[in-house]
Parts: sequence; structure tokens; C-alpha cells
Amino acid sequence: MMQPEELLRKYFGHTQFHSGQQRAIDAILAGRDVLAIMPTGVGKSVCYQITALLLKGMTLVISPLISLMKDQVESLHQVGISAAFVNSSISSEEYDSTMRSVVSGAYKILYVAPERLMMWGFLQLTQKVKISMIAVDEAHCVSQWGQDFRQSYQNIATFIAHLSCRPICAAFTATATLQVKQDIVKLLELQNPVTIKTGFD
Repeated sequence: MMQPEELLRKYFGHTQFHSGQQRAIDAILAGRDVLAIMPTGVGKSVCYQITALLLKGMTLVISPLISLMKDQVESLHQVGISAAFVNSSISSEEYDSTMRSVVSGAYKILYVAPERLMMWGFLQLTQKVKISMIAVDEAHCVSQWGQDFRQSYQNIATFIAHLSCRPICAAFTATATLQVKQDIVKLLELQNPVTIKTGFD
């Protein structure tokens, strides 16, 4: 099995991790939940993309940003990493095709909008797939005290509880006051998370 540094070099062209990335990756690979507060632009996505390649099963990335999903999936495809996204921008035919590919094990990473999580068809699908990790991007959206509060983020813990086996849960944000940080841990039901803070916006 390749080491994280080798994957970083192979797929992302970097020779070393930024501050905090290595700690987040090591914690996830050790099976620990993580709360990572890192400024925009330091590569939060690399933390869950690298670990997704090393964990058995599929990583589910919950994100509210449709444009970010598209950009990241396109970037992953360009370097040969299998990924897909599910959000309101795709047709029902594209959704059905993506879901069939998910069940067949075609993807290591699936990006999903939080509004999709509690839909019956999606819940049924997740019972057929081994989800090794759930990465919650823009995790501050779970808190009513945070920027960009989204009600659908408060369904994430319920969704995880529906899974037959609880995966590792890693929450990432660039902005978190003490109240928001506490809300993220409480409302996402993170279990004794390793907290990494390298500054914030």
C-alpha cells in the first residue's frame, strides 16, 4: 500500500503536506473522528481525498457547494481518481446511472448535497455500499450561529445513525467561533474528535 506522501506526490504533485494536513490524515487513518479548522486555500480537500484512497470502501463528501463538487470531481478525474457527485444539477437519468455505478464499487469518492441524504432512495443505496468515511465540508453550516446555516446539515447525524456501520466522520471548516466549534461536535455527533486548528478566516 502506498503511503500518504507518495499519493500526494503522484496525484497532486506536491512533495510535502501543509501544516495540519498530516495530522488530520494520520488521525483519520487511525480511525479517529476529526474536526479540522483550516483557512481557505490550505488544502482541506486533500485530507479526505488522500485518506479516501487508503481506506477500504467509499468516502462520502457532504458539501453545499455545487460548483465546488463539479470542480473537484473534474480535477480528480484528470489525475485518474474515480469520483462522482449527486446534487440538483444532474438529471434523474444521470442520478440513476451514478447510483448504479456506486453500487458496483466504481467510485472511491462520492460528493453529495446535504438535501439528498434523507431521501429514501439514497438511504437504501447506502445500505448496499461500504462507506469508510464521511467528510463534512463547510461544517459550520450545521450551526445556527455560523455563517451560511443550512437546515439540511442538521440531518447528517440522523443519516449516519441509519448506516449499518458507523464510518469515520471528519468535519472541515475555515471558520469557527467557540460556539460554532461546539455545535459542530455536538450536532454532527463527533466521537472524541482530534481537533486541528491552523488558523481561520
